[in-house]
Amino acid sequence: MEVLSISLWVVVVLIVVALAFDFMNGFHDAANSIATVVSTRVLKPHQAVLMAAFFNFAAIFIFHFKVATTVGSGIIDQGIVDHYVIFGALVGAIIWNIVTWYYGIPSSSSHALIGGLVGAAVAKAGTWALIPAGIWKTVAFILVSPLLGFLLGTLLMLAVSWIFVRSTPSRVDRWFRRLQLVSASLYSLGHGGNDAQKTAGIIWMLLIAAGYLKTSDPFPMWVAVLCYITIALGTMFGGWRIVKTMGQKITKLKPVGGFCAETGGAITLFLATSLGIPVSTTHTITGAIVGVGSSQNVAAVRWGIAGNIVWAWVLTIPCSAFMAGIAWYLGRMLLA
Repeated sequence: MEVLSISLWVVVVLIVVALAFDFMNGFHDAANSIATVVSTRVLKPHQAVLMAAFFNFAAIFIFHFKVATTVGSGIIDQGIVDHYVIFGALVGAIIWNIVTWYYGIPSSSSHALIGGLVGAAVAKAGTWALIPAGIWKTVAFILVSPLLGFLLGTLLMLAVSWIFVRSTPSRVDRWFRRLQLVSASLYSLGHGGNDAQKTAGIIWMLLIAAGYLKTSDPFPMWVAVLCYITIALGTMFGGWRIVKTMGQKITKLKPVGGFCAETGGAITLFLATSLGIPVSTTHTITGAIVGVGSSQNVAAVRWGIAGNIVWAWVLTIPCSAFMAGIAWYLGRMLLA
């Protein structure tokens, strides 16, 4: 890979922009970690975000950096990466996140970033710069992660209903108000483990392009720590517009349903992160919530709202890619 002449100030500015995206990722996706535990009133909002932020950061001690490696070297050819590509990818993803946050749409920050990389790379070098295997793996999990979340959420809800069939509703509620603290913590752990690594992969890619690291060097721990701290801070500030959509509008949840949705989502995230696949925490928890709701009563799910969310999933990669392509052209003027 050709080492580019990129001034230190440009590298620093782009790292700051990357961390801004990471913060927004936590802010935007905080709903994924806490929507169910807040909506079931097991925790107050400020308690929930503090818990989620703690486990977002704690994920650094649990997961390897496989997702960061996929983002940094498995989506676009590293040989075409420069500061313009990084700028375009980040700005495209940030703009899409702002639009969807404003309208309270739980879209995927992960896929916004992947779309940003794709759009900036194509704007610079054409479609040959894309790595089909990495892109198809990511795109496939647009379907796989919500379907797996749906399946696990449904099966867990059915299993719990069978196990506690002779228990009184008050007893079930009491037990699962406690157990939901565990499931929400696990989901936040999976959220931090998968999402923080995506920004870390972008910064790693930038440092290699600028000549500060070699591809053979170990993944820099300071980058990982910075990204995990930043996403945890973003989660602390939360995104309450999306909490309302995720926790109240799709279906009404009780603590037992929240536990099943979070546990099903956490299992999905742990699996994807161990395989190095950047997935959407939004897609995952939405699928799990719909699975829990439909296992009780198909009519309990507001399918119109769920359908609008799916449209946001479909549009995220092409829209963020388009925005990133425009940002790439602007970056060539601003960072020249």
